[in-house]
This record gives sequence, C-alpha cells and structure tokens, in this order.
Amino acid sequence: MEESQRQKKIGSVLQQDLVEVLQGAATQGGMRGVLISVSKVKVTVDLSIAKVYLSIFPNDKAKELLKGIRSNTPLIRHELAQRTKNQLRRMPNLDFLIDDSLEYIEKIEKSLKGEENPIKNPDSLDKRKKS
Repeated sequence: MEESQRQKKIGSVLQQDLVEVLQGAATQGGMRGVLISVSKVKVTVDLSIAKVYLSIFPNDKAKELLKGIRSNTPLIRHELAQRTKNQLRRMPNLDFLIDDSLEYIEKIEKSLKGEENPIKNPDSLDKRKKS
C-alpha cells in the first residue's frame, strides 16, 4: 500500500529533525569519525509508529551504535517532540533499524565483476533471504 501525503510529510519532518539530533549527539558524545545518516523514515497509517532506517559509517560500529540509540529512544523522542510541537499533535514511537541497502548493492557489484561469487559463499545468500 502506498504512503499517503500526510505520512510522507510527517516522515520527512521527522527525518530532518532526527539528522540534527543524532549528529549533535554523536559530536557531543565524542564519537568523531562516525557518520550517522537517516536514509528513510516510514510512518504507519495510524501515525503511531515511525520506522527509522539508519545508515552508519563505518559499518563495524553499526550494531554498537544502534544499541546505544535504542537505549536512548525516550530522550530522542522527547527532543523530537520539542522540535515538532507546532507540527505534530502526537509523537510516534520510534523504531530504529539498520539500512543495509548500500552494503547489499556493493556485494551485488562485486558479484557482477566476478570478485565474489555468492554460490561459492552460500552464507551471503542467507542474509537477504526472506522467510
């Protein structure tokens, strides 16, 4: 089902403010050299949940950072509520996820160039298999 205009608008507002909040927290937290970008925000039809897709560079710190972000979700949600109080009546619950699409594209390119063969390495196929 396609997103409504309202869902897209709320998603873009949240995305802009989340970038500022997360980048500010990363620089204040002494995490120099870590790049956190919000690649996409999808809001449910009832506007109660916002799925936030994060792209974190370097990849080796992604799981550790995601764990920290999830533990600070109430603080992040409060900060967003303060920033969007004139635009949103209720702040949706935030669900943070890792956006691994760039990594997936890179693996496909390597496979096409012949650098990495997924048939010889069946472990790479299981990561993207849908259940």
